[in-house]
Amino acid sequence: MSTTSSRPLVGRRDEIAHLLALVGAAEKGEGGVLVLRGEPGIGKSALLDHVGQAVPETFQIIRASGSEFEGELPFAALHQLCVPVLARLDALSAPYRDSLLVAFGLADGAPDSFRVGLAALELLATAAAERPLLCVVDDAHWMDAASVRALTFVARRVVAEPIAMVFAARDSGAAGGLDELPGLTVGGLSDAHARALLAEEKTATLDERVRDRLLAEARGNPLALIELPKAGGFAPPTPSPVASRIERSFQARTAELPPDARLLLTLGSADPTGDPGLLWTAAGQLDIDVSAASATAESSGLVRLDTRVRFCHPLARSAAYRAAEPERRRAAHRALADATDPVAASDRRAWHRAQATTGPDERVAAELEWSASRAQARGGVAAAAAFLERAAALSLDPGKQTERTLAAARATLEAGGPEAAADLLASIDTATLDDLQHASVDLLRGQIAFVEGADGVARGPELILRAAQRLAASDPRRSRECFVAALEMGLVVGRAVGVMDRVLDAARSAPPASGPPDLLDALMVLNTEGHHAGVPALRRVLTGDGAGWAGVPALATVLAGELWDLDLHATVVDWLMRTGREAGAPMTIRLGLSQVAVSAVLTGDFGQAMAAIAEEEAIADVLGDAPQLYSRVHLAAMRGRRQQALDLFAEVVGRGSGHTNANVHWAAAVLHNGLAEYPAALDAATRAVAGEDLFVTGVGLPELVEAAVRCGENAAAESALESLVERTEPAGTDYALGVAAGARALVSGVEDDYREAIEHLKASRLAPDLARAHLRYGEWLRRAGRRRDAREHLRTAHEQLSEIGLEAFARRAADELRATGEVARGRSEHTYERLTMQEMHIARQVAAGATSKEVAARLFLSPRTVDAHLRNIFRKLNITSRRQLRDMPDLG
Repeated sequence: MSTTSSRPLVGRRDEIAHLLALVGAAEKGEGGVLVLRGEPGIGKSALLDHVGQAVPETFQIIRASGSEFEGELPFAALHQLCVPVLARLDALSAPYRDSLLVAFGLADGAPDSFRVGLAALELLATAAAERPLLCVVDDAHWMDAASVRALTFVARRVVAEPIAMVFAARDSGAAGGLDELPGLTVGGLSDAHARALLAEEKTATLDERVRDRLLAEARGNPLALIELPKAGGFAPPTPSPVASRIERSFQARTAELPPDARLLLTLGSADPTGDPGLLWTAAGQLDIDVSAASATAESSGLVRLDTRVRFCHPLARSAAYRAAEPERRRAAHRALADATDPVAASDRRAWHRAQATTGPDERVAAELEWSASRAQARGGVAAAAAFLERAAALSLDPGKQTERTLAAARATLEAGGPEAAADLLASIDTATLDDLQHASVDLLRGQIAFVEGADGVARGPELILRAAQRLAASDPRRSRECFVAALEMGLVVGRAVGVMDRVLDAARSAPPASGPPDLLDALMVLNTEGHHAGVPALRRVLTGDGAGWAGVPALATVLAGELWDLDLHATVVDWLMRTGREAGAPMTIRLGLSQVAVSAVLTGDFGQAMAAIAEEEAIADVLGDAPQLYSRVHLAAMRGRRQQALDLFAEVVGRGSGHTNANVHWAAAVLHNGLAEYPAALDAATRAVAGEDLFVTGVGLPELVEAAVRCGENAAAESALESLVERTEPAGTDYALGVAAGARALVSGVEDDYREAIEHLKASRLAPDLARAHLRYGEWLRRAGRRRDAREHLRTAHEQLSEIGLEAFARRAADELRATGEVARGRSEHTYERLTMQEMHIARQVAAGATSKEVAARLFLSPRTVDAHLRNIFRKLNITSRRQLRDMPDLG
């Protein structure tokens, strides 16, 4: 963190106006965020200091700073920012209070990692309720990953709070997530302003040519203009970046100091907390004359030592650390480790000890391993990875070194560093590994390849398959689990590239199940003997006692679709939601919510689908992850809004692969069939079923039959119908039999088939399919010249399709009705058409009796933000109270 300066800012009128506007809005209760971006020395810290001095006295100001040497410690920057308001922790609800206490290392336990951001928001909002709040975070590019996630989460949600947040970060190397926030690039000063700033400096006498050269090389960088003359204005120009030259200037100034002052600066630079008590204790252990050394260090202008240890600029801190000889740095870390509380700050103490070590040291390695487990329990995966990597480097025992390296690779991958994880695996001598360790390496390499995308997506299942084969003799149970894991990963890839077939072929050599046939056995039967044998085998495994899907719920949801079994799907989804919420497992909840949305689309409750999509997106946002898209794809297809749907499909295809793309092709077929664009529907449906993907092929075949019949491609229609019947007949559900009868009616033209489709679908919950069955029957009746009978079914189809919101199919029904001489009645607008997905979620929750605080917890918002959304909802729906929401029929 830089020292505060009273120096007037030259040439920064626009930047100051932006900052003051942000503060002014926060004072009125309209919170906001701004990220100042720019190269080192460009003046970001000076702007932060300026806004801190310029805010009204009514504001509270809290500060934090990222640290180059603390980037692995979880929630370090967030803790630093929240320290001034921690007295308000008791005002928080227990789950949020406990999450922050654990995250900050003030209590034992494992925090709900995706609840920490909301807890921080509630803490800051509680503080801001008393006085408006200005949060200032310097050097944000060096924040730890956990703090970045939490603070960017908070920043996106302060719109209804009296909170202004300002970050300063470098253009390059900025922490992920900051680039998504509103930003302002701080550029170099104009030539006139640069000359004015240089003229203010009295540190060196420059002749005109040197001044012009310095101005040209500084490129308007204020710190360069201030510091470079101090290092000697007549130095020859160098091709190095301005930041490097400034740092060398700081190093030169450091080198001029007496030894004790230099060592004191080294101590201050090695401790990211800025705690003066820690500094004085460590200095005493190094026999530094504290009084003389601190006075000299402060007089240099490089550092200020008061309630915090503050360097004049982050580059000055880096210079002080790098200027020290390695042994002096190690001595500084050793003294800091001894001065650090082993209970309250055990992780930081272990880290200092590791930095002070020159060679292998098993005691320090074990201490780091313990710190890694603590960090991981607190959600600090990046910290755990860093601790484990250092522990491996300090290990004396080769076996422990291998295990720690494997653990470090796992944590690094989980922290979002697949390349770094691959590098760690590459450092392992595979010639010394046993089968279990070999399998662990293969599993990790498979997961890394899958995460890296592109060609790796296909290689991932292959590597996990290799792990399964390695474990076949030594650990049969785990071997079979690996085969199923490879299948689940292959599901994402899709069969179009043959991955699932290769996995299933290899699974024939898997060790036999220790008990009755399991999921792997049933899948192999399905693959080799087809649906007539495979469907009963799958049903026994998936619905029997101790259902064999709990370990692979994503695969189970797809297999429920393959069985055309809505009840089984509902069972799996209920388990996902219950288990995910009880365990606080965000990925499980996200999978459950996506499947809630898919089920709601298939059963015709588009409002529920929108609400589930909104909640899944909220959790993804907390995790800094992209939302799952296939449920959005399904909803877009059914709603039938051509351009919106096509834009979404293009986005998903650009990001997805395998099974996701197959979902897009199926959705496109539905869209084009609804729009009566049958050649396009035929092309999309053909692509959807080509890969023979589970579930998607089944629901894609009816679309292929319809499109082929409309295009006069009778052979294609008959072939698709045959494949569909092969899948639906053994399933035997009303869903399966109704869909098959409807497709058969299109091919055969037999009236009983149309009637059978309607009867089966009436017994299912598939309202969209039932409405489409009425539409197809009405179309057939009209073409048979039975206009009166046709009107009855077309009228039913139009009413049902309109009520659900299948707009394209409803227009088809209206056109058919007009052809019979009857005009379709208009419909009232659906509630969900006037609301965003997030607003729909809020409206449904409030209509069900939820409070603003309960809704806020689900969507990771503040209650004030929920209330602001409610005001918008009331305006859009032309109502004035929560009670009126409960009376709206499509919010049930």
